Amino acid sequence: MVVRMDDAFLAVDWGTTNRRVYRIENGAVVRTERDERGVTAVTDFAGEAAAIRARFGDLPMLLAGMVGSNIGWRVAPYVPAPAGVSDLAATLLRIDDRTMIVPGVSTSTDVMRGEEVQLLGAVTAGLVPGDALLVQPGTHCKWAVMVEGRIADFTTAMTGELFALLRAHGLLAAQLHGEVTTSSAFLEGVVDGKRRDLAASLFGIRAAKMLGTRDDADAAAYASGLLIGSDVAARLAAAPDAPIFILSGPELGNLYTAAIAANGRSAALIDSHAAFVAGILAVGAAIA
Repeated sequence: MVVRMDDAFLAVDWGTTNRRVYRIENGAVVRTERDERGVTAVTDFAGEAAAIRARFGDLPMLLAGMVGSNIGWRVAPYVPAPAGVSDLAATLLRIDDRTMIVPGVSTSTDVMRGEEVQLLGAVTAGLVPGDALLVQPGTHCKWAVMVEGRIADFTTAMTGELFALLRAHGLLAAQLHGEVTTSSAFLEGVVDGKRRDLAASLFGIRAAKMLGTRDDADAAAYASGLLIGSDVAARLAAAPDAPIFILSGPELGNLYTAAIAANGRSAALIDSHAAFVAGILAVGAAIA
């Protein structure tokens, strides 16, 4: 089966907790749907694929993300970095002649699944240059170094997961229920995050409550700023000259934009859904 850009096919960005289905015709999305049927909510993947086809059309299907992991449908191999579109297309895991899973990408110390489609799609669509530093904020934030349009290297930071854990459990949980915006408290956290003394700075949230030096309404924004600021400072130091692009929606994207600006750099916000579509089209067009 060959999926070309002028074909109709289904693409699924299938993550751990959510998934998004796209029906693509002649290179354009004609229908899309997001739900909470991530891989951890599914036991019968063949049945889920059949149900998607029943709703979106009996078409060839390209799947990406955690569906190809050891908690997904079947394990798709990792392609070693540096990796480009042709490498992904050449290493697809074929479930059957109409259903294929895009492989992840690995380095000697890190792995990704799903993000590779967005990263390469952003370059393919001309949304970012071939040489750049790309960041994908989220539960597990990815920082990818792109060289000549390929994923040359990347680092994963558990920034979002750490914030969620702090909000839900432990000493600080009762303080971290306020709104997180690019407020002065968030920016104060970003500055303190540059010190790379994260464990001590986090306890400072408790100390500020006991000493009456920060209102609890600002504690969540400060904590978010600490975590994002520490993440951003480390990554920017490793790429001092690269142009920076953020693949995200505006909520997280604006936080990272502000944190990067506080470190004396600038970043452009890129639509991550548009990047995924461009990437899956490129992979589909490269299938031999």
